[in-house]
Amino acid sequence: MIAFIVDLKNKPGELAKAAKTIADRAINVTGFSGSVCGDSGTAVFLTSDESGTRQALNGGQLKFHEVEYQTVRLADRPGTLYEATKRLADAGVNIQAAIPTGMSGGNVHLAFLTDNPQKAKEALREWILEPAYSR
Repeated sequence: MIAFIVDLKNKPGELAKAAKTIADRAINVTGFSGSVCGDSGTAVFLTSDESGTRQALNGGQLKFHEVEYQTVRLADRPGTLYEATKRLADAGVNIQAAIPTGMSGGNVHLAFLTDNPQKAKEALREWILEPAYSR
Protein backbone atom coordinates (compact mmCIF):
# COMPACT_ATOMS: atom_id res chain seq x y z
CA MET A 1 0.00 0.00 0.00
CA ILE A 2 1.45 3.30 -1.13
CA ALA A 3 0.98 6.81 0.23
CA PHE A 4 1.91 9.95 -1.68
CA ILE A 5 3.81 12.75 0.07
CA VAL A 6 3.38 15.93 -1.96
CA ASP A 7 5.66 18.95 -1.49
CA LEU A 8 3.74 22.22 -1.40
CA LYS A 9 4.41 25.91 -0.84
CA ASN A 10 2.88 27.44 2.28
CA LYS A 11 0.40 29.69 0.50
CA PRO A 12 -3.34 29.74 -0.21
CA GLY A 13 -4.54 27.31 -2.86
CA GLU A 14 -1.63 24.87 -2.88
CA LEU A 15 -3.46 22.09 -1.07
CA ALA A 16 -6.55 22.71 -3.20
CA LYS A 17 -4.42 22.34 -6.35
CA ALA A 18 -3.12 18.94 -5.21
CA ALA A 19 -6.59 17.77 -4.15
CA LYS A 20 -8.10 18.91 -7.47
CA THR A 21 -5.41 17.06 -9.40
CA ILE A 22 -6.50 13.84 -7.72
CA ALA A 23 -10.24 14.62 -7.85
CA ASP A 24 -10.10 15.38 -11.58
CA ARG A 25 -9.24 11.69 -12.11
CA ALA A 26 -12.28 10.63 -10.01
CA ILE A 27 -9.95 9.14 -7.39
CA ASN A 28 -11.18 8.99 -3.82
CA VAL A 29 -8.88 10.29 -1.06
CA THR A 30 -9.24 7.71 1.72
CA GLY A 31 -6.82 9.32 4.17
CA PHE A 32 -5.08 12.67 4.42
CA SER A 33 -2.68 14.63 6.57
CA GLY A 34 -0.66 17.77 6.11
CA SER A 35 1.57 20.27 7.81
CA VAL A 36 3.69 23.33 7.14
CA CYS A 37 6.96 24.71 8.42
CA GLY A 38 8.11 28.10 7.26
CA ASP A 39 7.54 28.62 3.54
CA SER A 40 6.87 24.99 2.66
CA GLY A 41 4.72 22.06 3.66
CA THR A 42 3.64 18.58 2.74
CA ALA A 43 0.38 16.82 2.16
CA VAL A 44 0.13 13.06 2.51
CA PHE A 45 -2.58 11.27 0.55
CA LEU A 46 -3.92 7.73 0.77
CA THR A 47 -6.16 7.03 -2.21
CA SER A 48 -8.38 4.40 -3.77
CA ASP A 49 -6.20 4.21 -6.91
CA GLU A 50 -2.42 4.28 -6.47
CA SER A 51 -1.57 4.05 -10.18
CA GLY A 52 -4.08 6.76 -11.07
CA THR A 53 -2.83 9.02 -8.27
CA ARG A 54 0.74 8.63 -9.51
CA GLN A 55 -0.36 9.58 -13.04
CA ALA A 56 -2.43 12.51 -11.77
CA LEU A 57 0.36 13.97 -9.66
CA ASN A 58 2.89 13.56 -12.46
CA GLY A 59 0.46 15.16 -14.92
CA GLY A 60 -0.14 18.03 -12.52
CA GLN A 61 3.62 18.58 -12.33
CA LEU A 62 3.56 18.24 -8.56
CA LYS A 63 6.70 17.20 -6.71
CA PHE A 64 6.00 14.08 -4.65
CA HIS A 65 7.44 10.81 -3.47
CA GLU A 66 5.85 7.50 -2.61
CA VAL A 67 6.11 5.69 0.71
CA GLU A 68 4.80 2.26 1.63
CA TYR A 69 2.64 2.18 4.73
CA GLN A 70 1.25 -0.27 7.26
CA THR A 71 -2.20 0.20 8.76
CA VAL A 72 -2.58 -0.80 12.39
CA ARG A 73 -5.44 -1.14 14.84
CA LEU A 74 -4.66 0.25 18.31
CA ALA A 75 -6.87 0.25 21.38
CA ASP A 76 -8.45 3.66 21.97
CA ARG A 77 -6.79 4.23 25.35
CA PRO A 78 -3.88 6.23 26.76
CA GLY A 79 -0.43 4.90 25.90
CA THR A 80 -1.11 2.84 22.79
CA LEU A 81 0.43 5.39 20.43
CA TYR A 82 3.51 5.37 22.65
CA GLU A 83 3.63 1.56 22.59
CA ALA A 84 3.47 1.44 18.78
CA THR A 85 5.98 4.24 18.18
CA LYS A 86 8.36 2.81 20.78
CA ARG A 87 8.31 -0.55 19.02
CA LEU A 88 9.15 1.16 15.76
CA ALA A 89 11.95 3.13 17.39
CA ASP A 90 13.38 0.01 19.05
CA ALA A 91 13.39 -1.68 15.63
CA GLY A 92 15.33 1.26 14.16
CA VAL A 93 12.40 2.33 11.99
CA ASN A 94 11.90 6.02 11.21
CA ILE A 95 8.31 7.26 10.97
CA GLN A 96 7.83 9.65 8.06
CA ALA A 97 4.13 10.28 8.71
CA ALA A 98 1.12 8.84 10.52
CA ILE A 99 -2.45 9.24 9.34
CA PRO A 100 -5.62 8.32 11.23
CA THR A 101 -7.79 6.23 8.91
CA GLY A 102 -10.79 5.36 11.08
CA MET A 103 -12.18 3.80 14.23
CA SER A 104 -14.06 0.60 15.01
CA GLY A 105 -14.95 -1.39 18.10
CA GLY A 106 -12.95 0.75 20.53
CA ASN A 107 -9.90 0.83 18.26
CA VAL A 108 -8.18 3.60 16.35
CA HIS A 109 -6.81 2.77 12.89
CA LEU A 110 -3.54 4.48 11.88
CA ALA A 111 -1.41 4.31 8.75
CA PHE A 112 2.31 4.50 9.56
CA LEU A 113 4.55 5.61 6.68
CA THR A 114 8.08 4.49 7.46
CA ASP A 115 11.54 4.20 5.97
CA ASN A 116 11.54 0.41 6.41
CA PRO A 117 8.11 -1.14 5.79
CA GLN A 118 9.24 -4.72 6.39
CA LYS A 119 10.73 -3.94 9.80
CA ALA A 120 7.64 -1.87 10.63
CA LYS A 121 5.39 -4.79 9.76
CA GLU A 122 7.43 -7.10 11.99
CA ALA A 123 7.48 -4.62 14.89
CA LEU A 124 3.74 -3.97 14.69
CA ARG A 125 2.63 -7.47 13.60
CA GLU A 126 0.02 -7.98 16.33
CA TRP A 127 -1.76 -4.75 15.35
CA ILE A 128 -1.53 -4.92 11.53
CA LEU A 129 -4.79 -4.70 9.61
CA GLU A 130 -4.99 -6.81 6.49
CA PRO A 131 -4.47 -4.84 3.25
CA ALA A 132 -7.89 -5.80 1.89
CA TYR A 133 -9.48 -4.03 4.86
CA SER A 134 -7.24 -0.96 4.80
CA ARG A 135 -7.64 -0.12 1.11
